[in-house]
Amino acid sequence: MVKRLAFLGVPFDGAATLGWPGSRYAPDEVRRNLAWMRMRVEDGRIYWIDRDEVVPFDPDSFEDAGDVAVVPHDLMATLAATRSRVTELAAAGWVPIVVGGDDSILFPAVAGVHDAVEGTVAVVHFDAHLDLTDGNPAQGTHSQSSGMRRALELERVDPRRCVQVGTRNFNFPSSKAFIDSIGLTEIPAARVLSDGVAASLETIDAVTAGADHVLVSVDIDVLDPAFAPGVGWQEPGGLSSRQLLDLLVALAPTAGGLAVNEVNPMTDHRSQTSILAANLIFQFAVAAGIGSRPANPSGSRAGDRR
Repeated sequence: MVKRLAFLGVPFDGAATLGWPGSRYAPDEVRRNLAWMRMRVEDGRIYWIDRDEVVPFDPDSFEDAGDVAVVPHDLMATLAATRSRVTELAAAGWVPIVVGGDDSILFPAVAGVHDAVEGTVAVVHFDAHLDLTDGNPAQGTHSQSSGMRRALELERVDPRRCVQVGTRNFNFPSSKAFIDSIGLTEIPAARVLSDGVAASLETIDAVTAGADHVLVSVDIDVLDPAFAPGVGWQEPGGLSSRQLLDLLVALAPTAGGLAVNEVNPMTDHRSQTSILAANLIFQFAVAAGIGSRPANPSGSRAGDRR
């Protein structure tokens, strides 16, 4: 059975309480750059150069579901509308590809899939930051800093089956205490860089094993600013684009959804980050359609930043 994937834009950055706003413009920019890849499909097939093989890809299996009807001045209404739309798509058998927007959209992306399925849900969260803030007077409870915290509170999201990948630099000691108390797994960027993609994937597989569904969420700042300058806030020492591509391709065949947030055309350099986001999404879509993981998910060596 061919997987059906739906691109759903969420042009909203009203919860970008820290860093730089501008991610509201990302869905249209990513769509524009996706067109360059989609035009290479011939007779339901595409030449995947990374694998050096021609693979099947049905253009009708990857549709544009339009944008959520966001309310620029109303965060909670936007989150509710996004959650409802994701639920609608997932319940109808689509794999939602949710493209924000700031990373408050992580929560309704997870919640929408959660509401549409039965059983436990695991979240594989690629991000430079933890997004575990419970709330504060400056940001409230549902900002870009709280998306993962709110997602972990959903009834059938099992924190012990969730993993954060690419996190780095510094955060609050209370965040560490919370991580330990709920059994959330961290694979910091330094560990991905030292151990390599294959070892990181083994850990992700071990953590998410037993969950009935897996949702993959990418805050584009998981990447080093050298690869993705167009973000809401830059953190040095991140993953390379090759490493993230390889990890997403490996996870795609079994993922029940993908979210890509915090692409910021206003801080980007010559569309570098928007083009990268489009590539991440298209490779995810092609790999999901094939339905099997590459025998060797990465040819890169440990710490290789190619």
